Amino acid sequence: MKRPTLVHFLAIMSEESLNIKASITLKENKASSSPPLSFARSKAKEIVDELPKPSFPIQAYRLLFSSSEFQIKLVGLDESQNEIYKKVFDSDSFGHLNFKIPLNEKRQKITALQVYEVGTESGLELHLGTFIPLKIYNPKKIIVCDFDKTLVDTKYSTTKEVYRSLTKPLEYFPTVTNSVEIIKGYIDQGFHPFILSASPHFYEKAMLDWLYKNQIYSAGIFLKDYRQLFNLFEDNLTPKDLKVQGLYKLNHLLDILLLTGIPKKLVLMGDNFESDPIIYLSLACLLKQSQDPWQLWNYLRKEDAFKMNKKQNSSLLNKIYQISTLLSSWMVNNPEGVEIKIFIRKKVDEDKLDIPGPVSEHLNLIELYQGLPPQSAIKAIKACAE
Repeated sequence: MKRPTLVHFLAIMSEESLNIKASITLKENKASSSPPLSFARSKAKEIVDELPKPSFPIQAYRLLFSSSEFQIKLVGLDESQNEIYKKVFDSDSFGHLNFKIPLNEKRQKITALQVYEVGTESGLELHLGTFIPLKIYNPKKIIVCDFDKTLVDTKYSTTKEVYRSLTKPLEYFPTVTNSVEIIKGYIDQGFHPFILSASPHFYEKAMLDWLYKNQIYSAGIFLKDYRQLFNLFEDNLTPKDLKVQGLYKLNHLLDILLLTGIPKKLVLMGDNFESDPIIYLSLACLLKQSQDPWQLWNYLRKEDAFKMNKKQNSSLLNKIYQISTLLSSWMVNNPEGVEIKIFIRKKVDEDKLDIPGPVSEHLNLIELYQGLPPQSAIKAIKACAE
């Protein structure tokens, strides 16, 4: 029997609003029969001592084919477990929810959120979990890090490499040690981490396992929902977006800022294997107000890294203007602007980046770094050759 299950739930509380990003799917709820008592006793110590094994992406492949609409009831509780907020929200056709709850004096006292699914079975409220909102107050400090090629040296060029990525835990692939040190260093300084990846949405559990093992406790993972490719009425994700990452990543960067608000300090981490530099520099142009929103959008839509259809064009332009409006209001009390730092992992031994167009004026924000020390690089080559 299938029942609604949360794929992820992210609640961020700022001084102005409580921002929710969630995804629900239908998951098989298999009943398990209890083993004989004698068997249980003989295996008790073995079960207690057994450590959980890291998952690998293909274990969650069913999420690729699950798509439904849901209704969730959100209940806000204060420190004394008194109910101070309650409302029902509808998801989109893929089970995604993304909304803001304006805060007043009463709602600012919310310390926990209970989530129920109320639309699947009439008259039933299915409890999906209880969560503590992540509080990000001024001055906000955010770090956004790419995953593939930045934290883990994954490969997807050939069919064999794709198969290996699906059937192996992410710890099987070489860790980019310098990247891990950078992001953990900023987390120690009070930066809130977000992970951005173009991998399919069913990679989330495997990524969480890897992040927790490396003591990176992420506030949120943003992945590409491949189910949208199979929907004839959706233009948010099309076949060309499997290779072109610019639009997808910039969209999610803007989504993160809409969730958290404008940060005082922003760190962006990526690699130079695809289009991370131009994506991050485009965001820097917007936040530094060196480009008018319309001019920036007009530049991006002509770039190969941002091939957009009409719906994607209008959606991106709308988000750019939303950020621009938030930024103008924020700048009244923060005239010095956003402090931005960009780390880009080198391909080989490159000393500089060649980025054409107006975004190049912020190249000074980028620091190139070597991802793998020599000894780690040798191990990485051997691992990929197996």
